[in-house]
Amino acid sequence: MDQKQIDRINELARKAKSPEGLTEWEVAERAALRREYIDSVLGSLEGHLENTYIVDEKGNKKKLKKKGD
Repeated sequence: MDQKQIDRINELARKAKSPEGLTEWEVAERAALRREYIDSVLGSLEGHLENTYIVDEKGNKKKLKKKGD
């Protein structure tokens, strides 16, 4: 997600709070941009967690596992 898209999300948020509100098209655009932002953040977080290791008291590194594994 680039800065232009984040700026558009913020612009739509400001407009939604104003008395004029959002059009149906803008509501749909805002929902799509929010979903893309959330997916971007979750993807980044998952990438960080995939490269995370836990070090025990003996100095051994263990790769962090997913909860279901």
